[in-house]
Amino acid sequence: MSQPDQRARLRPGALVPAVLGLAFAIYLTVEHYTPSTTLACPESATVNCQKVTTSSYSHVLGIPVALLGAVYFVVMTVLVLPPAWRAGPLRPVRLLGAVVGMISVLYLVWAELFQIGAICLYCTAVHVCTLALFGGVLWYSIGTPDTEA
Repeated sequence: MSQPDQRARLRPGALVPAVLGLAFAIYLTVEHYTPSTTLACPESATVNCQKVTTSSYSHVLGIPVALLGAVYFVVMTVLVLPPAWRAGPLRPVRLLGAVVGMISVLYLVWAELFQIGAICLYCTAVHVCTLALFGGVLWYSIGTPDTEA
């Protein structure tokens, strides 16, 4: 199988991290807006979801980061659906979205490690999904025409 054939065949695989990221982001958004404390995350010195999700870094311009993540993954899920890969004008939008996601993750990981002093397992899952999505979008976008099936 040639390299373009492999990339075309694997393109729907970018959908998996987008959908998983969406699921984790929705969970974190629900947790943010409900008074429950059901975050299934240990509260140790290093791993503490509550500390991370209630820190000053959990909002951007008054908007919860979890909600921004959910919106991001909704958009990216649409952009990596199989029909969207055939829409040539979406290539730069999809690539820009993946880059913005990675920049956001780098900032949030920095905040967790060096400002908050704790990490959230659910946030980490979102970060891993964003990295996988970035890798998939980058892999499929470089050197492969969008018109391939």
